[in-house]
Amino acid sequence: MHYSVFGWRNLPMMRALSSLPPVPVPLPSSRETHLWYVEPGEVRSPSLLKEYLELLSPCEREAVSRLNVEKLQKGAILARALVRTTLARYTHEKVCPRSMKFKKNRFGKPEIEWQNDEGWVPPSLQFNVSHTSSLIACGVTVDAPIGIDVEEKQRKLRNNIMSFARRYFTPCEFNFLHAIQDPEIQRQEVIKLWTLKEAYVKALGRGFSAAPFKDFTIRFTTREDEESEIVIEALRDPENLTTNWQFTLLELESSHYAAVCVKDGDNENRPPCQISHPLKLKVWKTLPLVEDECVSGTDAVVSINGVSKHLKFSSESHH
Repeated sequence: MHYSVFGWRNLPMMRALSSLPPVPVPLPSSRETHLWYVEPGEVRSPSLLKEYLELLSPCEREAVSRLNVEKLQKGAILARALVRTTLARYTHEKVCPRSMKFKKNRFGKPEIEWQNDEGWVPPSLQFNVSHTSSLIACGVTVDAPIGIDVEEKQRKLRNNIMSFARRYFTPCEFNFLHAIQDPEIQRQEVIKLWTLKEAYVKALGRGFSAAPFKDFTIRFTTREDEESEIVIEALRDPENLTTNWQFTLLELESSHYAAVCVKDGDNENRPPCQISHPLKLKVWKTLPLVEDECVSGTDAVVSINGVSKHLKFSSESHH
């Protein structure tokens, strides 16, 4: 299925979309993650955006109204509408997007607050959302904590690249970046590392102050079966900065990097070289309540296996 026209000229004549349930989707299986994303630039109809606004809670609408830039308002509406319509897909129409309620854990990470409903046991959904001005994504698992981050590949860094790296990354990561001669490749690797670190901290769900970027190293290793893998090495606080996590690093729409981090419950702090079960991922591009397209296996989703092929990641110093 492919997207067609995004103008939706006849939308005002359609039944209110906010009253329609999203298309149901089977729950993610064990070790499977679902990723849904929307591109704000393809939501061009004011009527459609108004429909999305109607899905939000009064508190969410108030938060949107406090934003004084139209582009920020649009992004906030779409992010909340994407989360609500995505999670409602997994309830077999028991819960509509508008009625979903949320709470935050003591560190501020959003969670679903299911309402009591005799005769129906809600799924143990875990989710996380990330957005840029041009792409918004929501990751979903069952039972397994998840964190995601998306960044524009052309994101510009305000400071000198290596000054930025020295400030936020560990010595091992800094040395890896310092050895790269090509400035553009160096910038791309900085963004990849940042995206992976963000996803990990968000998956931990303890807040950024509880997991400073310089307290853990992202490593790109080769497993026993010679497949590449992304692993965590905790430099401080290993009790909280655990290593039993699986990562996927992607390119979306050739314009963004996306990192997905999911807890691997069967491998508590396993050795980095030990083979783990692969993380399965399904990806959809969506225009919520209008049209969905599974883009797994297409050019829109490209898996990145570690760092650029010609680069070596090690802990050795470089001068």
